[in-house]
Amino acid sequence: MRQLGAEVGAAHDGRLPLLVAPLKASLVFVTDLSRALGIPHELDFLELAAYDQDGPGIRLLKDLDGEIDGRHVVIVEDVVDTGLSLHYLCKTLRLRGPASLTAVTLLDRPYRRLVEDLPITHVGFTVPDELFVGYGFDLDERFRNLPDLHVAR
Repeated sequence: MRQLGAEVGAAHDGRLPLLVAPLKASLVFVTDLSRALGIPHELDFLELAAYDQDGPGIRLLKDLDGEIDGRHVVIVEDVVDTGLSLHYLCKTLRLRGPASLTAVTLLDRPYRRLVEDLPITHVGFTVPDELFVGYGFDLDERFRNLPDLHVAR
């Protein structure tokens, strides 16, 4: 985490970045990243939900508390695989006029991408196509509390 925090901190040195974390799985990761950042920054949260009413889609359940116009926004994702959620989030936030918009992810599955051209600038780990639990990741809302990652079997 220290290395990832140092990388993100160096990329935003001299700025006051806003870390935006989608709830719930990113909560533990953004907390640790925030402590490792080493530069002043702010935090805000939102929540997305997938739905399948007329085909796959995403909706916003909880919006940011503050404005992002002119801010340097860093989206802190737990995992990026298809890229659909991150793409939706980027489109939504770009409409609000941030000075910059980048993303950092703890786990990355680039071989599953359905959307290209995502602003992922920092990746913790590239992982296989397995289900992880712990460290904020859940299986039916269970196991988030485990202190580290485990492959669910």
